Amino acid sequence: MGLSRGFGSRWGLSGVNLRLHAGRSLLIAGHNGAGKTTLLRLLATTLRPTAGSVHLGGIDSGKDPLGARRQVAMLGHRTGLYPELTALENLTVAARLMGLEDHERRALELLDRVGLAGRARDPVREFSAGMKKRCALARVLLQDPAVVLLDEPYGQLDPSGFDLIDRFLRDCAAQGRALIVATHLVERAAALLDTGLVLASGRPVWVGPARELPPALTAALAL
Repeated sequence: MGLSRGFGSRWGLSGVNLRLHAGRSLLIAGHNGAGKTTLLRLLATTLRPTAGSVHLGGIDSGKDPLGARRQVAMLGHRTGLYPELTALENLTVAARLMGLEDHERRALELLDRVGLAGRARDPVREFSAGMKKRCALARVLLQDPAVVLLDEPYGQLDPSGFDLIDRFLRDCAAQGRALIVATHLVERAAALLDTGLVLASGRPVWVGPARELPPALTAALAL
Protein backbone atom coordinates (compact mmCIF):
# COMPACT_ATOMS: atom_id res chain seq x y z
CA MET A 1 0.00 0.00 0.00
CA GLY A 2 1.24 3.52 -0.75
CA LEU A 3 3.89 1.88 -2.89
CA SER A 4 6.70 4.13 -4.15
CA ARG A 5 10.17 3.60 -5.56
CA GLY A 6 12.80 6.24 -6.14
CA PHE A 7 15.84 6.07 -8.42
CA GLY A 8 18.19 8.80 -7.29
CA SER A 9 16.31 12.09 -7.56
CA ARG A 10 13.59 10.57 -9.78
CA TRP A 11 10.49 8.68 -8.69
CA GLY A 12 9.96 5.60 -10.84
CA LEU A 13 6.71 4.87 -9.03
CA SER A 14 4.74 6.97 -6.57
CA GLY A 15 1.65 6.43 -4.43
CA VAL A 16 0.25 3.21 -5.87
CA ASN A 17 -2.40 1.44 -3.76
CA LEU A 18 -3.55 -2.01 -4.89
CA ARG A 19 -5.64 -4.79 -3.43
CA LEU A 20 -6.27 -7.86 -5.57
CA HIS A 21 -8.10 -10.95 -4.36
CA ALA A 22 -7.59 -14.55 -5.45
CA GLY A 23 -9.14 -15.29 -8.82
CA ARG A 24 -9.14 -11.63 -9.87
CA SER A 25 -6.97 -9.89 -12.44
CA LEU A 26 -5.45 -6.47 -13.12
CA LEU A 27 -4.29 -4.96 -16.42
CA ILE A 28 -1.58 -2.27 -16.18
CA ALA A 29 -1.12 0.11 -19.10
CA GLY A 30 0.95 3.18 -19.90
CA HIS A 31 3.74 4.48 -22.11
CA ASN A 32 7.28 3.09 -21.90
CA GLY A 33 8.81 4.40 -18.68
CA ALA A 34 5.42 4.85 -16.99
CA GLY A 35 6.38 2.52 -14.13
CA LYS A 36 4.76 -0.75 -15.21
CA THR A 37 7.85 -2.94 -14.90
CA THR A 38 8.93 -1.17 -11.70
CA LEU A 39 5.56 -2.00 -10.13
CA LEU A 40 5.79 -5.64 -11.18
CA ARG A 41 9.32 -5.96 -9.82
CA LEU A 42 8.20 -4.50 -6.49
CA LEU A 43 5.35 -7.00 -6.33
CA ALA A 44 7.74 -9.81 -7.28
CA THR A 45 10.02 -8.74 -4.37
CA THR A 46 13.01 -8.40 -6.71
CA LEU A 47 13.03 -4.65 -6.00
CA ARG A 48 12.55 -3.02 -2.60
CA PRO A 49 10.14 -0.12 -2.21
CA THR A 50 11.38 3.27 -1.07
CA ALA A 51 8.05 3.73 0.69
CA GLY A 52 5.00 1.58 1.25
CA SER A 53 4.71 -2.18 1.61
CA VAL A 54 3.85 -5.31 -0.35
CA HIS A 55 1.73 -8.10 1.13
CA LEU A 56 1.39 -11.37 -0.79
CA GLY A 57 -0.99 -14.00 0.55
CA GLY A 58 -1.09 -12.09 3.82
CA ILE A 59 2.72 -12.10 4.11
CA ASP A 60 4.58 -8.80 4.48
CA SER A 61 7.49 -8.96 2.03
CA GLY A 62 9.47 -6.53 4.17
CA LYS A 63 9.31 -8.82 7.21
CA ASP A 64 9.36 -12.21 5.47
CA PRO A 65 10.77 -11.76 1.95
CA LEU A 66 11.32 -15.47 1.32
CA GLY A 67 7.82 -16.35 2.46
CA ALA A 68 6.34 -13.65 0.25
CA ARG A 69 8.47 -14.69 -2.71
CA ARG A 70 7.08 -18.22 -2.55
CA GLN A 71 3.63 -16.79 -3.25
CA VAL A 72 4.55 -15.17 -6.56
CA ALA A 73 5.93 -16.02 -9.99
CA MET A 74 6.85 -13.53 -12.71
CA LEU A 75 7.34 -13.80 -16.44
CA GLY A 76 9.46 -10.82 -17.41
CA HIS A 77 11.52 -9.56 -20.34
CA ARG A 78 14.40 -11.83 -19.34
CA THR A 79 13.53 -15.51 -19.27
CA GLY A 80 16.26 -16.53 -16.81
CA LEU A 81 16.69 -19.84 -18.65
CA TYR A 82 20.01 -21.71 -18.80
CA PRO A 83 20.92 -21.74 -22.53
CA GLU A 84 23.15 -24.83 -22.37
CA LEU A 85 20.44 -26.93 -20.71
CA THR A 86 17.50 -28.47 -22.51
CA ALA A 87 13.98 -27.18 -21.96
CA LEU A 88 13.26 -30.24 -19.81
CA GLU A 89 16.44 -29.77 -17.77
CA ASN A 90 15.60 -26.11 -17.17
CA LEU A 91 12.28 -27.13 -15.66
CA THR A 92 13.56 -30.09 -13.67
CA VAL A 93 16.36 -28.00 -12.14
CA ALA A 94 13.76 -25.43 -11.08
CA ALA A 95 11.50 -28.18 -9.74
CA ARG A 96 14.29 -29.63 -7.59
CA LEU A 97 15.05 -26.20 -6.15
CA MET A 98 11.35 -25.89 -5.27
CA GLY A 99 11.36 -29.33 -3.65
CA LEU A 100 8.73 -30.69 -6.05
CA GLU A 101 8.19 -34.43 -6.43
CA ASP A 102 7.76 -36.32 -9.72
CA HIS A 103 9.29 -33.28 -11.37
CA GLU A 104 10.14 -34.81 -14.75
CA ARG A 105 6.58 -35.96 -15.43
CA ARG A 106 5.20 -32.58 -14.41
CA ALA A 107 7.79 -30.74 -16.51
CA LEU A 108 6.93 -32.79 -19.60
CA GLU A 109 3.22 -32.11 -19.10
CA LEU A 110 3.85 -28.37 -18.91
CA LEU A 111 6.13 -28.33 -21.94
CA ASP A 112 3.39 -30.08 -23.87
CA ARG A 113 0.89 -27.50 -22.63
CA VAL A 114 2.99 -24.63 -24.02
CA GLY A 115 3.63 -26.39 -27.33
CA LEU A 116 7.21 -27.55 -26.71
CA ALA A 117 6.71 -31.30 -26.24
CA GLY A 118 8.69 -32.04 -29.40
CA ARG A 119 11.60 -29.82 -28.30
CA ALA A 120 11.78 -30.85 -24.64
CA ARG A 121 15.24 -32.39 -25.01
CA ASP A 122 16.74 -29.67 -27.20
CA PRO A 123 19.12 -27.05 -25.74
CA VAL A 124 17.43 -23.73 -25.09
CA ARG A 125 20.24 -21.95 -26.97
CA GLU A 126 18.70 -23.34 -30.18
CA PHE A 127 15.28 -21.82 -29.42
CA SER A 128 13.77 -18.73 -31.00
CA ALA A 129 12.80 -15.86 -28.71
CA GLY A 130 9.18 -17.00 -28.83
CA MET A 131 10.08 -20.56 -27.86
CA LYS A 132 12.12 -19.28 -24.93
CA LYS A 133 9.07 -17.28 -23.83
CA ARG A 134 6.98 -20.47 -23.95
CA CYS A 135 9.56 -22.36 -21.89
CA ALA A 136 9.66 -19.58 -19.30
CA LEU A 137 5.85 -19.68 -19.10
CA ALA A 138 6.04 -23.41 -18.40
CA ARG A 139 8.39 -22.65 -15.51
CA VAL A 140 5.87 -20.15 -14.11
CA LEU A 141 3.21 -22.87 -14.21
CA LEU A 142 5.60 -25.30 -12.54
CA GLN A 143 5.82 -23.04 -9.50
CA ASP A 144 2.03 -23.14 -8.97
CA PRO A 145 1.99 -19.60 -7.49
CA ALA A 146 -0.86 -17.78 -5.76
CA VAL A 147 0.09 -14.57 -7.60
CA VAL A 148 1.17 -14.41 -11.26
CA LEU A 149 2.89 -11.35 -12.77
CA LEU A 150 3.28 -11.05 -16.54
CA ASP A 151 5.34 -8.29 -18.16
CA GLU A 152 4.53 -8.01 -21.90
CA PRO A 153 3.51 -11.69 -22.16
CA TYR A 154 2.55 -11.40 -25.85
CA GLY A 155 5.96 -10.09 -26.86
CA GLN A 156 7.97 -12.21 -29.36
CA LEU A 157 5.13 -14.70 -29.84
CA ASP A 158 3.40 -15.78 -33.04
CA PRO A 159 -0.43 -15.93 -33.37
CA SER A 160 -0.59 -19.40 -31.80
CA GLY A 161 1.45 -18.02 -28.91
CA PHE A 162 -1.06 -15.21 -28.50
CA ASP A 163 -3.80 -17.83 -28.15
CA LEU A 164 -1.67 -19.66 -25.57
CA ILE A 165 -1.40 -16.51 -23.46
CA ASP A 166 -5.14 -15.86 -23.79
CA ARG A 167 -5.87 -19.36 -22.45
CA PHE A 168 -3.36 -18.87 -19.65
CA LEU A 169 -5.06 -15.64 -18.55
CA ARG A 170 -8.43 -17.38 -18.43
CA ASP A 171 -6.98 -20.37 -16.57
CA CYS A 172 -5.46 -18.18 -13.86
CA ALA A 173 -8.89 -16.92 -12.85
CA ALA A 174 -10.41 -20.41 -12.97
CA GLN A 175 -7.58 -21.70 -10.76
CA GLY A 176 -8.06 -18.94 -8.20
CA ARG A 177 -4.79 -17.15 -8.84
CA ALA A 178 -4.36 -13.40 -8.57
CA LEU A 179 -3.07 -12.14 -11.92
CA ILE A 180 -1.39 -8.84 -12.88
CA VAL A 181 -0.50 -8.16 -16.51
CA ALA A 182 1.40 -5.26 -18.07
CA THR A 183 1.08 -5.08 -21.84
CA HIS A 184 0.85 -2.71 -24.78
CA LEU A 185 -1.78 -4.98 -26.36
CA VAL A 186 -4.42 -3.31 -24.24
CA GLU A 187 -7.53 -4.12 -26.26
CA ARG A 188 -6.74 -7.83 -26.40
CA ALA A 189 -5.96 -8.15 -22.69
CA ALA A 190 -8.83 -5.88 -21.60
CA ALA A 191 -11.33 -8.40 -22.93
CA LEU A 192 -9.91 -11.06 -20.61
CA LEU A 193 -9.12 -9.22 -17.36
CA ASP A 194 -11.16 -7.62 -14.59
CA THR A 195 -9.67 -4.27 -13.57
CA GLY A 196 -7.53 -1.73 -15.40
CA LEU A 197 -4.86 0.67 -14.11
CA VAL A 198 -3.20 3.42 -16.15
CA LEU A 199 0.21 4.71 -15.02
CA ALA A 200 1.78 7.95 -16.25
CA SER A 201 5.20 9.12 -15.03
CA GLY A 202 5.04 6.57 -12.22
CA ARG A 203 1.66 7.70 -10.89
CA PRO A 204 -1.76 6.06 -11.14
CA VAL A 205 -4.01 8.29 -13.28
CA TRP A 206 -6.97 5.98 -13.90
CA VAL A 207 -8.51 2.86 -12.32
CA GLY A 208 -11.67 1.14 -13.52
CA PRO A 209 -13.12 -1.89 -15.31
CA ALA A 210 -10.59 -3.35 -17.75
CA ARG A 211 -13.09 -3.22 -20.63
CA GLU A 212 -13.14 0.57 -20.24
CA LEU A 213 -9.37 0.89 -20.24
CA PRO A 214 -8.63 1.35 -23.98
CA PRO A 215 -10.51 4.67 -24.33
CA ALA A 216 -9.41 5.73 -20.83
CA LEU A 217 -5.78 5.09 -21.76
CA THR A 218 -6.07 7.22 -24.88
CA ALA A 219 -7.61 10.06 -22.89
CA ALA A 220 -5.15 9.83 -19.99
CA LEU A 221 -2.08 9.83 -22.19
CA ALA A 222 -3.36 12.79 -24.18
CA LEU A 223 -3.30 15.00 -21.07
